Amino acid sequence: MARTKEFDPDAALQSALELFWRRGYEATSMSDLVEHLGIGRASLYATFGSKHELYLKAFDRYEQSGLARIVHELSQPGPALPAVRAVVRRYADEAAHGELRRSGCLVTNTAAELAPHDPAAARRVERNWDHLETVLHTTLVRARAQGELPSDRDPLALSRTLLVLMQGLRVVGKASADPARVRDAAEQALTLLD
Repeated sequence: MARTKEFDPDAALQSALELFWRRGYEATSMSDLVEHLGIGRASLYATFGSKHELYLKAFDRYEQSGLARIVHELSQPGPALPAVRAVVRRYADEAAHGELRRSGCLVTNTAAELAPHDPAAARRVERNWDHLETVLHTTLVRARAQGELPSDRDPLALSRTLLVLMQGLRVVGKASADPARVRDAAEQALTLLD
């Protein structure tokens, strides 16, 4: 007779995500995960596979949640540019204050720590950036069609500019003690939409 799991895999995955996000992949050992999650090593391996597989599953969870929020924010009916501005300003605010400032963005952290030498991580980072760029591009095309964005502006180039800015805000916000640095950069970039 098969034993039932003595832990909630969903809660364990969330807890692993939080630990990886706070400490990074390399700085988190399997012993750290066992202790933090309160699960035996064998159960951890049986449920999630290797540390690397667990990290990728945690990344996928993080990505799904973050993209769902942005899609929701940018797909509301009505004017599109205020929503784009609000998303960029939220990124700047999160990068400048609170827990996210200290932890950074898991996508950005993964891009810096793992993507240069880990093809699976690199594919996930690219996938995330492709999705974010697509959502921004679609919203900016809508803004131009609604007359909010000047017709001489290229929605694709703008979406790429905002993507790079948003990821850069996370990096600079994590390392800088000056919150005005990210806020000023975001506001300056938003003038491209005028």
